[in-house]
Amino acid sequence: MANSISPLAYVHPDAKMGDGNVIGPFCYIDADVVIGNNNVMQNSVTLNKGTRMGSGNEIFPGASISTKPQDLKFRGEETTCQIGDNNSIRENVTISRGTASKGTTIVGSNNLLMENMHVAHDCVVGNNCIIGNSTKFAGEVVVDDCAIISGGVLVHQFVHIGGYVMVQGGSRTSQDIPPYVIAGKEPIRFAGLNLIGLRRRGFSNESILAIREAYNTIYSKGILKEGIDEVKETMEITPEIKYVIDFIESAQRGIIR
Repeated sequence: MANSISPLAYVHPDAKMGDGNVIGPFCYIDADVVIGNNNVMQNSVTLNKGTRMGSGNEIFPGASISTKPQDLKFRGEETTCQIGDNNSIRENVTISRGTASKGTTIVGSNNLLMENMHVAHDCVVGNNCIIGNSTKFAGEVVVDDCAIISGGVLVHQFVHIGGYVMVQGGSRTSQDIPPYVIAGKEPIRFAGLNLIGLRRRGFSNESILAIREAYNTIYSKGILKEGIDEVKETMEITPEIKYVIDFIESAQRGIIR
């Protein structure tokens, strides 16, 4: 199927596109852009140099992909912004390309990035995530699969957000948020398990009870390592529990309490 390109759009002759793409009016596609098949750029979408996009994505007006990093250390090095498949990237979303630190910014597949949210340089967003309106990720934030982050959330650079979480709107975090939890209140803190989210994702009652027991043990201790050691000694280390342990043990900024 041929691409449909509005005569009011600009596509650089060196850009590479697959088939079945729709490029609406006032879109701008720069050199060094590679996109797959069946993507829809509604109108006034900018794909800057370094964009690497899969297939089946829908990009809404005003979005700008692979923008120049807002990092004063950036010296124009050749970097990319990788977007997977079947994402919905809503109005005025901005996603920066990488810097020399990691070389690329990555957004996986099947994500919903709502209006006016920002993904800074060298971030990694997994798959099946929902990111709310006006949420802002600073540089090198990592978000694991199936996270739900509500609107107006501010995330400090280098923070790691675990999978299957629910983060309350308007929150601010400079610490890591471990998997499977609800994070909220002011200041942000652990507010229980994301029970509804886990059930919707097909977690068994046994798995949910085990995750709850692990967190009860970990958060009952003044020193996290003591809680982790007790979990290792007293619980079956299922994949879910291993994920919790590995996440906390590798946290670079500490975790919310």
